[in-house]
Amino acid sequence: MTLRVDIWSDIACPWCYIGQSRFAKGMAEFEHADQVEVVWHSYQLDPTLPERFDGTEAEYLMQSKGLPKPQIDQMLGMVADAAAGEDLPIDFEAVVPANSLRAHYLLKTVARHGGDVDAAEHALFAAHFAHGEAISDDEVLVRIGTECGITAEQARAGLADETIADEVQADIATARSAGVSGVPFFVFGSKYAVSGAQPPELFLAALEKTWSELQPEKPAFITLDGAGGEACGPEGCD
Repeated sequence: MTLRVDIWSDIACPWCYIGQSRFAKGMAEFEHADQVEVVWHSYQLDPTLPERFDGTEAEYLMQSKGLPKPQIDQMLGMVADAAAGEDLPIDFEAVVPANSLRAHYLLKTVARHGGDVDAAEHALFAAHFAHGEAISDDEVLVRIGTECGITAEQARAGLADETIADEVQADIATARSAGVSGVPFFVFGSKYAVSGAQPPELFLAALEKTWSELQPEKPAFITLDGAGGEACGPEGCD
């Protein structure tokens, strides 16, 4: 028996970076983790973002959100503190704001060729938030692909594959039709949804609840008293 968990995520989303870590901690406490199938889905917070924005993350957010710098700084500080609590380094001064579409192409390519998608997600998050690399850069993407179990040739081919692009757009369309308005977004067993980078305990509870409901129901018998019939059991017969 397998419990499927679908996760919509965007590499440009710091809470998705944090959410991946918290979900992994919940999974580590789940007794049946080896029977969980995690399926990552693409999502884009800002599909209009250029391949590489000429400015800092704070400048990009000020321009795109129309918020004053003190408010942006406060928001980024809160996120950085949450990431530090997960031992995830974030350097917003080094972040290169970049369109995440091609990063999603790589993730689909890694999945198609049997690579480690969880590792690729983490490596892309780290490249973007900790190492100041552009997640729209093909050389960065190919390197991460080869680190996560696929060949450079497979990575390059996937970045140019129209069927991969179609898969990414299908994920985004599914999220839109389901009313998903923010990420990370987790769906357990096609039944329970969890929105946001919740604490590990909540993810564990969702896994346990969904798993328990996947188990076949035990038959419930109604016992008629007064029959007094003889019977045999493990210790012998009456």
